Parts: sequence; C-alpha cells; structure tokens
Amino acid sequence: MAIRKLRPMTPATRFYSISTFEEITKTVPEKSLLRKLKKSGGRNNLGRVTSRHRGGGHKRRYRLIDFKREKHGVSARVAAIEYDPNRSARIALLHYGDGDKRYIVAPDGLKVGQSVQSGSGVEVQLGNALPLLEIPVGTFIHNVEMRPGKGGQLGRSAGNSLQLMAKEGDFAQLKLPSGEVRKVRVNCYATVGIVSNGDHENISLGKAGRSRWLGIRPHSRGMAMNPVDHPMGGGEGRSKSGGGGQHPESPWGKYAKGLKTRKKKNPSNKYIVKRRK
Repeated sequence: MAIRKLRPMTPATRFYSISTFEEITKTVPEKSLLRKLKKSGGRNNLGRVTSRHRGGGHKRRYRLIDFKREKHGVSARVAAIEYDPNRSARIALLHYGDGDKRYIVAPDGLKVGQSVQSGSGVEVQLGNALPLLEIPVGTFIHNVEMRPGKGGQLGRSAGNSLQLMAKEGDFAQLKLPSGEVRKVRVNCYATVGIVSNGDHENISLGKAGRSRWLGIRPHSRGMAMNPVDHPMGGGEGRSKSGGGGQHPESPWGKYAKGLKTRKKKNPSNKYIVKRRK
C-alpha cells in the first residue's frame, strides 16, 4: 500500500504518484462476478446534465460486491486481493466451502489463505462480519449497516473505519470518520477491521490527462468567467466577485462554503448523538 513517486523525466511526471499495488495478488477479475457498467456522463433520464464535469474516462466493468455478508455460518477462504476501478479500496475474492465465490471490501491486513466467516457467534477477528451486539466496545469496524439486512453503507472507502463507542439498549453508538457520533441498531452487521489502501488519499494525479481517465472533465473557476456567466465573474484583474468581496457561490447563487443543506426536521436527527462540527 505504499506510494511510488515517479522521477520527473517529463512535466507530466513531475508531481505524479501512484500506488505500488504490492498487495494485489490477482490481476484478472472473476468473470462470473462481472457486470456491464453504463456511463451517464452526468445526465439524468431526460438527458439533462445534473452533475457537471463528468464524462469520458476509461471503460470499466462492475464487480459485484457482497455488502450484506449473508452467507452465515459458512467458512470462506481468501483466494485473492484484487484492484477495483469502481472504488478506492481493494477487494478480496472469497471461495466459500459450498463452492460459491463472492467479492468483499478488503480490510487492511487481510492475507490470501486466511479464513473469514459471517454470522452470529463467529469469532471477532479481521474480516469477520457479525452483529454490533457481539463486537467489543472500542473495536474498529467497517461496512456497517444502517438498517438490519440492508447491507453495509458506512465505512466503505479506502482507509476508513468506524469505532464502536458504546452499547445501550437496542442501539450502539458509532464514531464516524467525520467525527460524528451516531446511533445504529445493535442487530445491524459490521465487519471487523479498517478498510484497505489507506494511502489512497496521498496519491497526486500529477496531470490533467489522469483526471480524464477517471471521467472527470475540466472545471472553469467562477472568478475566471465574465459577470454574465457567473456571480463571481468580472472585475479589474483578480477580484472576489467583481471586486465586491462576495461570499463564494455556485453559478445559481447558492453559497459554496458554510451553507447548511441538511433539513432541520430530518427524521434521522434523533440518531445523531454528536455532530461532526
């Protein structure tokens, strides 16, 4: 999981860094677990751009990930650690005792040949999935369900983990990567460990073309535009919104920094013990 910096032989490689991929043990994905992935280009079902600066990028195939870990009581052997172009974390290929094959989000430190299980009563060890009720307080976990049986939704990206802070009645208190402390039902499943590829956040793309490989198109700053094109455009030379020192905002006048977008009467407010700010 180390980062390799290239020698600056060209301007493009001057700030270029890339993962060493030393934990990858298999480069060809499992064919039965692949699906087609259609690109939207940031358009919705009406063909209108709803997410700007998307499009292009390298062709990908989706890997079916088992976020539910619903094969309870069946032991699985880790057959390979693989790269997944659709997420920042690495994925692990599991071979179950009954012949089934599935991908899971690989925790940091998981090795080929290790045995993992899911279900109530399994041992609290790396890669095992079990209810929050049976996990000791203080344990770092990932791929945590928000509703029982829905599948893991919290703590799935590279280097992320949640810490089990307390258990009280029907709820457990979890500290999220943002610092928020939130209640989740104790019968929700979670996987023990920290998500792999923690060095992902230290990678520098190094050149514009590498953003295009990822499907990210160029983004012009509002300050570089004319007043007719953006609220922050215009002014003699560089100026904050035409020299007025205006708060940064979107092309449609929504404040870009500090504006609270969460609904005040959001039903899930009752599950938040401590805000992230």
